[in-house]
Amino acid sequence: MKRFVDLFRQLDETTKTNRKVSAMREYFAAAPPADAAWAVYFLCGRRLKRLVLTRNLRAWSAEAAGLPEWLFDECYDAVGDLGETIALVLPPPDTSSDIPLHTWMDDVLLPLGSMPEAQQAGMLIEAWRRLTAQERFVFNKLVTGSFRVGVSQGLVVRGLAEAAGLPAAVVAHRLMGNWEPTPEFYRGLLAPDSGETDRSRPYPFCLAHALQEDPATLGAIEDWSVEWKWDGIRAQIIRRGGQSFVWSRGEELILERFPELQADVDALPDGTVLDGEIVGWKGGRVLPFNDLQKRIGRKTIGKKMLADVPAHFIAFDLLEAGGQDLRETPFADRRARLEGLISVAATAAESVAALSDDTVLGQPMSPVGESWFLLSPVVRAASWEELASIRTRSRDQHVEGLMLKRRDSVYGTGRVTGLWWKWKVEPFSCDAVLIYAQRGHGRRASLYTDYTFAAWHNGELVPFAKAYSGLSDQEINQVDRFIRQNTLEKFGPVRSVKPELVFELAFEGIQRSSRHKSGLAVRFPRMARWRHDKTPDQADTLEAIKALLPQNGEPVPDSSAP
Repeated sequence: MKRFVDLFRQLDETTKTNRKVSAMREYFAAAPPADAAWAVYFLCGRRLKRLVLTRNLRAWSAEAAGLPEWLFDECYDAVGDLGETIALVLPPPDTSSDIPLHTWMDDVLLPLGSMPEAQQAGMLIEAWRRLTAQERFVFNKLVTGSFRVGVSQGLVVRGLAEAAGLPAAVVAHRLMGNWEPTPEFYRGLLAPDSGETDRSRPYPFCLAHALQEDPATLGAIEDWSVEWKWDGIRAQIIRRGGQSFVWSRGEELILERFPELQADVDALPDGTVLDGEIVGWKGGRVLPFNDLQKRIGRKTIGKKMLADVPAHFIAFDLLEAGGQDLRETPFADRRARLEGLISVAATAAESVAALSDDTVLGQPMSPVGESWFLLSPVVRAASWEELASIRTRSRDQHVEGLMLKRRDSVYGTGRVTGLWWKWKVEPFSCDAVLIYAQRGHGRRASLYTDYTFAAWHNGELVPFAKAYSGLSDQEINQVDRFIRQNTLEKFGPVRSVKPELVFELAFEGIQRSSRHKSGLAVRFPRMARWRHDKTPDQADTLEAIKALLPQNGEPVPDSSAP
């Protein structure tokens, strides 16, 4: 545990990528496999389920610290993080411990969730007695399932690869899919590369950077393949050894949630891996993501849901064929082989009627017969200017914009600059008034950073969105001072404030919602800018915001049609 906590400290104290990688390399090179396996588990963002009720943690730690609950609550309110508060208020340890991480996991943390509450309290108090303040902090984070540290899985892969002397791609592939943090797994993770591939294991996803510059800076448009950016669930479909698997980008097996795909997946040639997007699809057009969201998280999908939101898989890349890894093959060649594989989509394309010459967009894609697979169409444009015009119509088709992929690009691991770009449409925006505020978490625990915004309706400000990102540190400090000086009422941790500050909010989507007083729900809201130039009465009305609701657009076009 001491070695793991020291690694956490090193990672937390630096923003330098190379220092983070170096710290992990040294840890993995020296740590016992049983400890290192758990370190990989937590550093990659995996978590234990919450083992102890929050109210019990607060009560037991307050008792162990000799504090009345009100004083503990005041400390918690000032610190903003429960694990850190407990670590700070407890008295110094009366003993020390060299118990390794895996023993803490096997003997304390994993059994904790199934213990009676009295036994939980005794186990936790005994653990706190043995740990220093920083060790308690990390321990508490593991107990609450809120352990986070500033490293991506890509950096963890680099640290492991350097410790083992392996290519990063090999380590990344071994970390995909289901695995348990055992010594055997860790030894296999760092074992010499023998070309083995677990039957069900997906490849690390290739991700795109957001395009911020003029696309003309990318060079000739002929060097790029363009597709729609679908708003669904990124997934890899795998057919190996006579078995079928569908993995989400979040590394979850999800085939059982989309049973309509089963037959088509089973029909793929053995040794095939497809990359694509699962979308809701009905009437020859993609459904809004909010419709597909109704199916996410459900263990069983009823007949009505299958009928209301049928799912289709839109394939846009071929990563493996005949058991051969194609990721180093240029995208244009992978695409050509994909088109030959998805014969259903090719048949659908042949059935599409040609449009008149003055029409930029093509006809909708449609599955043939009972197939649930589609081929992502290529968007044709003679110039970047023409492509920019096509992009403006994305939202009407329930797509997020365009994907730009170099025709000669390999399939990279993670976000590799220059290979793929996502050219999304501009977000929705409106001007709204800040009416409620709450303190943030972590380093922002002492600042009011989480805000509720309202729009006008019949002379009243009606809340419709919450946002906490988009402002600079200087602006956050200014808003915090305003909130403290202009609080009207307090509701637990929430303060209502004088409705004087106006902000431009940006958001990716909007839909009607019966759960909210405003009748609206917005997706991914954030503060685009502080409107010092506007007074509250100049903020938008709910009616104006409702006008942004999507209309019944035309089907998603197939611009590969002649």
